[in-house]
Amino acid sequence: MGALRQTQGVETKHKLSNTLRNWLPILQSSLSDLGEAMAPFVVANPVIEVKSGFEENFEKKIPRKVISRAVSNSRTEQIEALTIQHKSLYDVLDEQLGSPLFPTPISQEIASFVVANLDDFGYYEGDTEAFCQKNGIQIEMFEKVRLRFLHVEPVGIGAKDLAESFLFQLDNSEISDKAYTLCVRIINDMQNIYSYSKETYFSEVMHVLSSFKNPPNIEYQEESAQIIPDLMIYFNDEQQIEVKLNDAYYPIINIDTAYGVTHEFVTQKIKEAKSLVDALDMRKATLYKVGLMIVEYQYDFFMGGQIMPLTLKTLADEFGHNPSTISRAIANKYIACDRGLLAMKEFFTTAIDEDVSNAAIKEYLIGLVKQENRQKPFSDMKLLDLIQDKFKVKMVRRTIAKYRKQLNIAGSSERKKLYQLGV
Repeated sequence: MGALRQTQGVETKHKLSNTLRNWLPILQSSLSDLGEAMAPFVVANPVIEVKSGFEENFEKKIPRKVISRAVSNSRTEQIEALTIQHKSLYDVLDEQLGSPLFPTPISQEIASFVVANLDDFGYYEGDTEAFCQKNGIQIEMFEKVRLRFLHVEPVGIGAKDLAESFLFQLDNSEISDKAYTLCVRIINDMQNIYSYSKETYFSEVMHVLSSFKNPPNIEYQEESAQIIPDLMIYFNDEQQIEVKLNDAYYPIINIDTAYGVTHEFVTQKIKEAKSLVDALDMRKATLYKVGLMIVEYQYDFFMGGQIMPLTLKTLADEFGHNPSTISRAIANKYIACDRGLLAMKEFFTTAIDEDVSNAAIKEYLIGLVKQENRQKPFSDMKLLDLIQDKFKVKMVRRTIAKYRKQLNIAGSSERKKLYQLGV
């Protein structure tokens, strides 16, 4: 009896591990790329037949009832301007092309040239020699400034190739000193990566490398793809919020059992096919639960308020998963609601601390400027003091300056001139 129970335990564990192995790539893909993510599991399995859900559903991505309740007022628009900013990669980079990384006109000119000469993947491909010759800049100086992109977000941008991008990301990762040395060697010898598999810190290196962005602009590539929402959040006829999976777009998997189950090969392929079905169901269950939790934590937003601080760790603790798994779950995923088609990651605002979001601080900043003395507008330092006192947080002056720029608020001296002109 004990042997039977042990055998059943091993079989259950094996089935679960197969499902999990299939689940992660399926979980990470966008809905529009789901068929491609499943392809490696399907192509070598003769008992699986997959039917795409796209052909008959493509023209009806978002049911009308999801967007029919849209509310447009100044309050809603202001909050959305603060919290739902769909910035391009170049918007994000442009905000960083100043102090402290690029404080001088020359360094800013070099940094701007690097950004203007990024390829489709975020790698630098400019003609350095021609640029330096034209502007009287030494190549060594150019490279010194370009390497400051090590500290630019998203990390890895501005590197010349994959290896350098990974080195940029490595210097921003959490890794032990001994594993760091091995990781540098592996990055510079990627084609022979598995020849290092017997090294003591190989597993740690692989864990770190698997977290790197490849290519470095991957988070912004999704903008150009056809967006199909994974979830729809809307008010039903009873005015209650509902979360619905957009499962009409999911591939339909049929398992052909006509082969019979006597042959060991066929039996194994049927098991693998069932494991793929389980993985697809796990994807649905995980995203549905994420949707329910987003509604729970961001209820005010769906009622017309602002997005509140919500970290990946909060969801990870609820799920019992690592934050990296939750990060995969929300990557390239969208929610359709009456306030628009929003990336899931938008609901995870950057929190200054556990209780304060940058959106709340920006909204307070707008209020301060509206009420300031027009003869003596608040300086950035004064705004910093007021915000720190209000929210009990520690910030730096350049963060206030950055928020001002994002909100199109001029500096204190410029505002004073505008006030005097009656603008």
